[in-house]
Amino acid sequence: TKELKSGTAYYVKCLVRNKDIKLTPEEVVRQLFLMKLNKEYNYHFDRMQLEYPVHFGRETKRADIVIFSKIDTTAIDIIVELKKPKLKDGKEQLKSYTHATGAKIAVWTNGDQIEYFHRKDPNYFEHIPNIPKENESLRDILQKRVDFKELEKIDKLKQNTNLKNIILDMEDEVLANAGVDVFEEVFKLIYIKLFDEYQNKSGFTKHLEFRDYGESDPELKEKIQKIFDIAKEKWSGIFSEDSKIELSPSHLAICVSSLQDIKFFNSNFEVIDDAFEYLINKTSKGEKGQFFTPRYIIDMCVKMLDPKENETMIDTASGSCGFPLHSFLHVKEKICNELGLKNDLIATSDNPRITEYVKNKVFGIDFDEKTVRVARMLNIIAGDGHTNVLHLNTLDYERWGEKVDDEDWQDKYLEGWNRLRKLRKTRKENKEFNFDIVMANPPFAGDIKESRIIHKYELGKKPNGKWQNKVGRDILFIERNLQFLKPGGRMAVVLPQGRFNNSSDKYIRDFITEHARILAVVGLHGNVFKPHTGTKTSVLFIQKWDDKLCPKKEDYPIFFATMTKPSKDNSGDKIYLKNEDGSYKLDNHNHLVVEHDLFSVTLNDGTKTPEGIAEAFLEFAKKENLSFVGKD
Repeated sequence: TKELKSGTAYYVKCLVRNKDIKLTPEEVVRQLFLMKLNKEYNYHFDRMQLEYPVHFGRETKRADIVIFSKIDTTAIDIIVELKKPKLKDGKEQLKSYTHATGAKIAVWTNGDQIEYFHRKDPNYFEHIPNIPKENESLRDILQKRVDFKELEKIDKLKQNTNLKNIILDMEDEVLANAGVDVFEEVFKLIYIKLFDEYQNKSGFTKHLEFRDYGESDPELKEKIQKIFDIAKEKWSGIFSEDSKIELSPSHLAICVSSLQDIKFFNSNFEVIDDAFEYLINKTSKGEKGQFFTPRYIIDMCVKMLDPKENETMIDTASGSCGFPLHSFLHVKEKICNELGLKNDLIATSDNPRITEYVKNKVFGIDFDEKTVRVARMLNIIAGDGHTNVLHLNTLDYERWGEKVDDEDWQDKYLEGWNRLRKLRKTRKENKEFNFDIVMANPPFAGDIKESRIIHKYELGKKPNGKWQNKVGRDILFIERNLQFLKPGGRMAVVLPQGRFNNSSDKYIRDFITEHARILAVVGLHGNVFKPHTGTKTSVLFIQKWDDKLCPKKEDYPIFFATMTKPSKDNSGDKIYLKNEDGSYKLDNHNHLVVEHDLFSVTLNDGTKTPEGIAEAFLEFAKKENLSFVGKD
């Protein structure tokens, strides 16, 4: 330490310059990285230079660390750009230094996150999993075979890397200028990588193939296309048989290297949701008001409604199918615990009870074909290949027949449709069904203006009995969801807060209480659906009146709770739990844990986060002797 006028200043003896250097946040990162280069990679300090001058015409800038070649001591092998913690910029600056010096390998780090690049030619940088050690070559790194267990260790998402941000980088570098449908090509890549991980995790392959092992770009494209062709055959109904990867070999190589160190086979699919939510809203320009429900909100709803193995459930606005998938995972865990089976949360199961449940009890409907395809892909992984996710307009049920009669539609959806129609209340009518559970987050942007649709619903009328010219989409979904429920069935639905508060919406609240018991209202934080919307929302939990399961009462207690921890910052980025030393807490599947107060999460050290709203509701439900609590 040195005492300066401004106070105590901290210094360290630099490992390369061999003199005392004042410790700024960026210098801390540099000294730690120098130590890493020496101890972990065996590079000698005498091969390194700091603040190396890089010339751009008359201008000179300085690279943080360079490592010279062993053979040609004037040539640079590796160049490193450092930033102080939390800073995310500097990658373009690094690439310009790499061009100017002719280095083949570049490293960017802010102490928390680290990225490695291989400069393939002046225009293309590909991500690589690591840098070579002192006695290795780049080829050694590229050719090192990786299996699923190794991928779990190197998974970039443990560093709080966001898949959405990686796709944004890919767009900037490749996709925007590739002349392709960005959604379709990214969808193909995620689909192929998921299939590759599943194949390796299930023991069908020795190592992961969705990686650049040093092949030429055309060879890599041929390999990835072959995986795609096998996936289309085994995971059918998502892409047409003649689908091809449209990216050029060089563009594909960059995308593969960007994605190869991310583990997609995730315990809750939140990773993939983030990416698809961005892509779908970008292509639809937000017109439909479709915002994927965060998985922690879904988990709260599933825990509170507690689906059983013998019960049917449907999501009437299924998006990426979060509610059905997490209902499946909830029931699967129960079955595994009962039978003493290992509960590998995502791997499909040969257990007949689990297969029977997902095949006949879990359904989803959505009117956006892109989200249906995403949902079917995720359902295939979780659900042993049976996909009851249908492309239909939930509200316009009178026109379902037109879809069902279409041969192209039948090719994809007939199997699921045949299962769904068995649950109709009246044969050959699509109005009412006999589901035990409905969970949905219907789109609440935009109004329904077609009188043909409005006139099918009681809530299409004003309190004075006159038909309305337009009705909020979410209002009609309330009535439609009740039509899907059998007597005694229960529902969770996400609604704008105004439906609970506005005096003009009293007729909606009266309609709900006429048909069902209000079990709970949980107020969500205003940041939950950011960055897409800051609309304040709540989740309504109800149970349809039934003489046996839910006898009608005029007066009864209702559970109210408010989410106090925001779970996301004002920009819409998730807030993750951290340890005292600043490292991220991980759950028992080694994934980051969003900070919320909705329910308890088991961490990888065996401890649990505090109980939350879901546990409090279940205690309330036991006291109220609600029909579905504590009865499997």
